[in-house]
Amino acid sequence: MKQYSINKGIGQTVEFKGLKAQYLFMFAGGLLTVLILVMIFYMAGLGTYLCIGFGAGAASLIIWKTFSLNRKYGEHGLMKLGAKGKHPKYISCRKPVQQLLKLKSNSVQHEKQQ
Repeated sequence: MKQYSINKGIGQTVEFKGLKAQYLFMFAGGLLTVLILVMIFYMAGLGTYLCIGFGAGAASLIIWKTFSLNRKYGEHGLMKLGAKGKHPKYISCRKPVQQLLKLKSNSVQHEKQQ
């Protein structure tokens, strides 16, 4: 009878060569985009060396940027960075000061009565 090893990675994030979670998908999508652009440029008639140079440069940039983002922000960092932009910079209260003081004094008097 065959024995199978147990997968102990259940519930953990996907990781490949140090890239975790969304960075892995950014990496794969970026390289696929560069490949498609190189093919389009080549079919459009641009020179072979120009296409290869563009592909190598763009792929190197994507690899460098993806690994630097992964190192800087970590596994959930891009989601936290996106959420940070949606937080208000400050909370404003549009009620007049007199009304705020009146509400505060009424609540203090109400507590004294009890």
